[in-house]
Amino acid sequence: MNGASKTHPTLADLESHDTFRRMTTPDYQTQPNIPAKQHKALTITGWVLTIILSLLLAFSATMKFVNPPELQKDWGEKLGYPAGALLPIAIAEVACVVLYLIPRTAILGAILVTGYLGGAIATHVRIGEPFILVVIIGMVVWLALFLREPRLRALIPIRRCASQAKSG
Repeated sequence: MNGASKTHPTLADLESHDTFRRMTTPDYQTQPNIPAKQHKALTITGWVLTIILSLLLAFSATMKFVNPPELQKDWGEKLGYPAGALLPIAIAEVACVVLYLIPRTAILGAILVTGYLGGAIATHVRIGEPFILVVIIGMVVWLALFLREPRLRALIPIRRCASQAKSG
């Protein structure tokens, strides 16, 4: 040791700096770079798409819970899944939809719905059926969230190219 002691800044010293204040305010921590105003039409369109998708997935889960004879036959013979997998998959589907509908967990919900749909795509590929509809549903999941969630738009900004900006 050289005998010289360095003093460390106190909390009061840190709090006096603007950067520290900005970093410790709730807006900075939860919503960085968010536009001041969310267009109402974007939000409404996003929520309409979200509700339609959620109803579609809720219907799918409901059919798995009800477990009609036609589904039992297709589930085992056509899709090749064991009967015991029906209930856990239905529960997972409902959990994904609930998380997707709650604004605070919507991004996690979209990630989980995407994973769920990935399993559906794999099933369609395995049995040789077209899977484009499931891909489109997955894309609409993210489009709906992009439209209703300004935090996501801040992470994935859509920008016009320079030639469009000058002419428009």
